[in-house]
Amino acid sequence: MTQLAEFDVAVIGAGHAGIEAAVASARRGCKTALFTIALDQIGNMPCNPSIGGSAKGHLVREIDALGGVMGEAGDACCIQMRMLNLSKGVSVQSPRAQEDRAAYHQYTKKICENTKNLYVIQSEVSDIRIDENRCVTGIVTRHGGSYACKAVVICSGTFLNGMVYIGKIGEQSGPDSCLPARYLSSKLAENGIKLRRFKTGTPCRVHRRSIDFDQLQPQYGDPDPQPFSFMAARGSVRNDAVCYIANTNAETHRIIHENIGESPLYNGVIHGVGPRYCPSIEDKVIRFSERERHQIFVEPTGLNTDEMYLQGFSTSLPEHVQLKMMRSVAGFEHIEIMRPAYAIEYDCIDPICLLHSLAFRGFHGLYAAGQFNGTSGYEEAAAQGLIAGINASAYVLNEEALSLSRKSSYIGTLIDDLVTKGTQDPYRMMTARSEYRLSLRHSNADARLTEIGRKYRLISDDRWAQFTAKMKRIEHAIDAVKHTNVHPDSVADYLEQIGTSPLKHTTKLDNLIRRPQVAFQDITKILGLDFHLVGEEAAEVSHKLKYEQYIERQDQQNAHLEHLEHILLPDKLDYLVIHGLSSEAVEKLSKQRPENLAHASRISGVSPADISIIMTYLKAGGYRD
Repeated sequence: MTQLAEFDVAVIGAGHAGIEAAVASARRGCKTALFTIALDQIGNMPCNPSIGGSAKGHLVREIDALGGVMGEAGDACCIQMRMLNLSKGVSVQSPRAQEDRAAYHQYTKKICENTKNLYVIQSEVSDIRIDENRCVTGIVTRHGGSYACKAVVICSGTFLNGMVYIGKIGEQSGPDSCLPARYLSSKLAENGIKLRRFKTGTPCRVHRRSIDFDQLQPQYGDPDPQPFSFMAARGSVRNDAVCYIANTNAETHRIIHENIGESPLYNGVIHGVGPRYCPSIEDKVIRFSERERHQIFVEPTGLNTDEMYLQGFSTSLPEHVQLKMMRSVAGFEHIEIMRPAYAIEYDCIDPICLLHSLAFRGFHGLYAAGQFNGTSGYEEAAAQGLIAGINASAYVLNEEALSLSRKSSYIGTLIDDLVTKGTQDPYRMMTARSEYRLSLRHSNADARLTEIGRKYRLISDDRWAQFTAKMKRIEHAIDAVKHTNVHPDSVADYLEQIGTSPLKHTTKLDNLIRRPQVAFQDITKILGLDFHLVGEEAAEVSHKLKYEQYIERQDQQNAHLEHLEHILLPDKLDYLVIHGLSSEAVEKLSKQRPENLAHASRISGVSPADISIIMTYLKAGGYRD
């Protein structure tokens, strides 16, 4: 077979995971190929054209802090930006942007085309060449093209053996009527990689002119929107679009019940497992029968199109039923379907076969990211893609792999959950999944991760200089606050005005700022203090001070987990010889080969007693290499 070219890293798939993986690898100096079934699918948003949301916005800001693409692209193509959960604590507040779908595709495609060392190739990868030592040596395309490479990142999304269903009709297809990837699955299976079937779905797109917006509740963007990227100025993103909320009703639910037998989810046609936290409308109506209505979010797919997306209304019912149930909704009486809703079933892996680097166990140079790993969502995919791209290039360059801890980031939490616990349905990031969420604010992602991005050469000199100057200003302000005395008389009127108790004695300013009612910028203005903070820096100083004691308490509660992180488990450790371990623990530990005791403690079926037994065994010198 004639070899067409030689690369360091090959990335399969150009969705959100593939873009991050390929750009990171190329920026780090590796000659990288990005393979896609269709150039028109680069950065495609087959489901809702939005970025961020609860916990997902944290991921986007972490991606940006590490030097990834999604935050920059999300800002550039934003048509509406909102901060979610403003009525709650700052640790769960998260940015969300409605995106111009066509613009996002064009923007990310241009980034890929203009990145040095990155070569974009339209071709379906049908095989990954692996030698007798389980080392990656190259890839083969559907039409016989052969390319040598040292590492591969699989970012196949929902394309592997994709099957699209609308009613009783099922056909081989990728998202948006694109060709599926029909050949790679069997080759992966030949190499001992076990696959399973997951499914997801997308609502129909409808014509703007067919909606009576007077019957819907409008949702406007923030008046002073905060961008995703730490390099973007406040208010620099576009905020032109208006979104709306509609609601299902008893008639909608009656139609669904009446036609439920035509749903491939309920008549046995689809066997793949669907997302727990983003169910279809028929699933919601059946599972939550006590609910009188379900919200539908009506969102534009761009500024230069009349297509509207109906978030929360995904279905795989036949088209005539889709039309009937939509027209039962107030404001949708004359709805016109432009693209029908569908469900898509696809091949993916159980991620417990991966290391924290997102490398396959037992292989050399083979990595995976995105929905192929059992996740849902653009943000989860992009986060994994960035880490897989960094580590595939690190493998080629003989550098240390990057493994983010749970304490460092939501990205670390996401990957640790996947590789230690696995997932039985498409995984979605939520703030509740992190035991460190008080310190993992979206606003401090740069403080947590930019230094790591710099280490892996993804942060430019200019950005690094701006970041270090920002950190110095914040540190100086916090130090000054903690050394500033406040006399009771100087703030008496302000404290009375905001309804908090007066000061009885002179106190340090940080003690005053920790009161929930006290606003940092208000109190410093009253006291005539200027710390020369820029942009969001004042808010971050306030957050650090207000959360400081809670974070200390959180860290104390989780101290035992950090201790376990440092107790490494030898890869050749024979768990069968450790007396007292449960049979389930022996089975799962032997299969997953956790890297340390903390990872082992998070494996389902491994009890605290099992962890104590292993710790005792290691301390007693039971293991001999």
